[in-house]
Amino acid sequence: MRRLVDTLKSYLSDDQIDQILRAYEFGASAHEGQTRKSGEPYITHPVAVAQELADMHLDAQAITAAILHDVVEDTSASLDDIEESFGLEVAQLVDAVSKLDQIQFRSRAEAQAESFRKMMLAMIEDIRVILVKLSDRLHNMQTLGAMPAAKKKRIARETLDIYAPIANRLGINSLKIKLEDLGFKHLYPLRYRVLERTLKKSKGTQRQIVKRISEEFSKAMTEEGINGEVIGREKHLYSIYRKMAEKRRPLSDIVDVYGFRIIVDDVNTCYQTLGLIHGLYKPMPGRFKDYIAIPRINGYQSLHTTLFGPKGLPLEVQIRTRQMDRVAEAGVASHWIYKADEKSDATPQRRAREWLSSLAEIQRSGTSEEFLESVKVDLFPDKIYVFTPKGDIMPLPKGATTVDFAYAVHTDIGDRCVAAKIDRALVPLRTPLQNGQTVEIVTARGAKPNPNWLTFVRSAKARTAIRNHMKNLRSAESIDIGKRLLDKSLKDQGSSLRKIGKVRMASALEELGLDNADELFEQLGLGKRLAPLTARILVGAGDEDAADDNVAGLVIAGTEGMVISYAKCCHPIPGDVVMGYLTAGRGVVIHRNTCGNLSNFRKQPEKWIAVTWEKDIEREFTSQIQTETRNRTGVLAEVAATIADCGSNIEQVEVLGRHDDCSVLTFSLSVKDRSHLAQIMRDVRKMPNVLRVSRDCA
Repeated sequence: MRRLVDTLKSYLSDDQIDQILRAYEFGASAHEGQTRKSGEPYITHPVAVAQELADMHLDAQAITAAILHDVVEDTSASLDDIEESFGLEVAQLVDAVSKLDQIQFRSRAEAQAESFRKMMLAMIEDIRVILVKLSDRLHNMQTLGAMPAAKKKRIARETLDIYAPIANRLGINSLKIKLEDLGFKHLYPLRYRVLERTLKKSKGTQRQIVKRISEEFSKAMTEEGINGEVIGREKHLYSIYRKMAEKRRPLSDIVDVYGFRIIVDDVNTCYQTLGLIHGLYKPMPGRFKDYIAIPRINGYQSLHTTLFGPKGLPLEVQIRTRQMDRVAEAGVASHWIYKADEKSDATPQRRAREWLSSLAEIQRSGTSEEFLESVKVDLFPDKIYVFTPKGDIMPLPKGATTVDFAYAVHTDIGDRCVAAKIDRALVPLRTPLQNGQTVEIVTARGAKPNPNWLTFVRSAKARTAIRNHMKNLRSAESIDIGKRLLDKSLKDQGSSLRKIGKVRMASALEELGLDNADELFEQLGLGKRLAPLTARILVGAGDEDAADDNVAGLVIAGTEGMVISYAKCCHPIPGDVVMGYLTAGRGVVIHRNTCGNLSNFRKQPEKWIAVTWEKDIEREFTSQIQTETRNRTGVLAEVAATIADCGSNIEQVEVLGRHDDCSVLTFSLSVKDRSHLAQIMRDVRKMPNVLRVSRDCA
């Protein structure tokens, strides 16, 4: 904690440091008695996360939230306690960070995708949330040694797939490198040890070469009157491993590449220094990149060049200003300004925020997995830069086509594009773009997106826009199908849509709780309502049947006027996910989705209809629970009394089996809904003579 306070004193006021110290005392008290897997007191983890953020010079609210980020989840303290002690802003940050880890999922793929989605949406609101989360992940990776091997590998893979790329996308290079190396170490421990051992052996020779060339650069700069600093860079293990894997080259080829960073005062001096070092060593053709004139998407700026060094050794040199160096290492956190009126002034932060804001458009459609697949493409920095006819620079993913460019300009341009020109020559729409090309899009009024474009577009925005168009297209088709189905059913009853008239249609729509006729047609086309039943409502038939059916006809939405019964094989109750099965004699029979008989009925999909429960149902339903109890005198009476205390009536009791020491009993009960049943099962489960309780379903 002393080191954290020393760091904070370098840039925060005494009042702000006092708030952070109060947060430490609050957190230490809340986490008292808790330990990490490694055996350390739990509070060491939030302090380590706060230290990482303090090294980035984040504001007091973010540091406070970092210290408290596990308090709500792991202790008895509440968000209200945090808000009362530290203010609304800190409470919101803690809540956002906590929520990323609280969601439960049906599958691992869904869990990863949904967590990822929540994280991204939290970032859109406040980038500090993801900075706390990244620092949290870093310390967890640093203390991963105490975890089981399988869990280590899963967490390491997640770190390399999601967290390190996010750090890279936000331009936080130092954090990205740490996450990558730790992820590599735990995912491929043997490969990591071999690389580490080999690099240690070659470090002595490397240091001598780096020192000699650094002195040579410094001497030449001094003679030219250039004030600057030369730093010999050590490559980190994961970048070496990735280069070996991608380029299929041996370790010796990769290790013998020497890196240098030259930091100068201003942009003009960057270009002057570039000319100077090109005079010392010959540059390799095609290996020069000017990220100062055209910055990377995450705000990174630098000149990159590769030289033929002594004995032909490749020398990788980066030249940048001090300001650019700060951005390169800390990204959006480099000039942390979190005031509403100044947000637009911080260029790297603005660039990152623009990207994050674009996610809001993507997340509005599709499942969590689709969202993950869409955004993952944009996470990685393999970008190309093309120009609009007016000379504006447009960054796109590597492999992007002219259609991606059209959607990047504007969604309407993408929707209406019919042809494209690259450097004033007409090309097919699927043509991949190259760096530096000028692209022009030809549009036509009334043109629509082609579903085949999904086979070649690369950007998330293009894919999302095309999918949205296809969904709208399907909606229009559903309306048309529903209209035809209803007209046919009306003709069977001696009427038609034309004969029904606007007044009767408006009355029926009000009765069904719908806004317009298109909504009704769409529901019919998608199978959410039955056309014969809707036809009966429109012509005024079936009212007597509905009245005879008392409240049952109103319990399931979409089945107004139809006889409803509830399957005795699975006993559905409000709150269950259900399906309706259309029978000849019993009307619509409602089954739970988990019912064992579904497999037999699935062979007749035309008889299934999608149904949902109405809200605020005022009646009781039959359900079943199965109990396994000890053979004791009076146990049946005890269970029956507990069920009665919960406000339920027992309709039937059946003994399914009796052994020397236990009995299996089935109770048929009347319950209001799923919550009522859950309460009964909880109370019965707590009884000393009850071994097991389950909901009985065939």
